[in-house]
Amino acid sequence: MNTDKTYAEQLAAEYAPKDTSKVVALHKLDRRAKLPANIAANSIGIVACLVFGAGMCLAMGVIGDGSTLMLVLGVVVGIAGMAGMGVNYFVYKRLLEQGRQKYAADILRLASQIAE
Repeated sequence: MNTDKTYAEQLAAEYAPKDTSKVVALHKLDRRAKLPANIAANSIGIVACLVFGAGMCLAMGVIGDGSTLMLVLGVVVGIAGMAGMGVNYFVYKRLLEQGRQKYAADILRLASQIAE
């Protein structure tokens, strides 16, 4: 077995111009349908976790003056962060469904062409 030849063919395939096949186009459409939902879910999740963490810091007296007012404010901010984390999944599912509906016709048409 000629490993040099195999390596050379593999390397040439990496640098050769890529053809846009139907499978690649289908994969791109699938990613395009899911991308807004993923970006929104990650953004909302990160912000909600940071808000929750800030609320915990306020409640425990890590930031602020440690008074009762800061404790109550920390609990309220923490609950707001928890609410954001709880809503995140439903926002993701709704945006994912919208993306799927938007690209469903193109994806189904392309998938049927590939299957034939």
